[in-house]
Amino acid sequence: MLTFDIRRATDPAEILAAEEHFDNPARHEWAATFLASHGHHLLIAYVDDAPAGFISGVEMTHPDKGTEMFLYELGVGEKYRRNGIGRALTNALAQIAKDNGCYGMWVGVDPDNEVALATYRSAGSAESSETVTLSWEFPSS
Repeated sequence: MLTFDIRRATDPAEILAAEEHFDNPARHEWAATFLASHGHHLLIAYVDDAPAGFISGVEMTHPDKGTEMFLYELGVGEKYRRNGIGRALTNALAQIAKDNGCYGMWVGVDPDNEVALATYRSAGSAESSETVTLSWEFPSS
């Protein structure tokens, strides 16, 4: 097993340094906006001070439900997988959610993404129900 530590990102430069673990290149202005937004969390796992993975979450509050944590994205570098990093990142975000008074945490996962499903299940999640995801895409200006 690898030794790693998890740190909360506080500067856009930290996010840019970990962008290889994102789906797309990170942008400084978007990273700065994310970090400055209340209830937005990004944690980075480091192995020997090199970014090995990350998790992001957003607290969402609704008038009749309270606040819950949306696990936005989890990414762990291929060479770091199967060492407990994804589970540890997920548990760290869940702890932030608990500490901040969230009533729960949720994530959407493609049904054929066995790696993600195994990671989240190993961190204590349970399937709640089948859902349908609908989306809108807006052209960038």
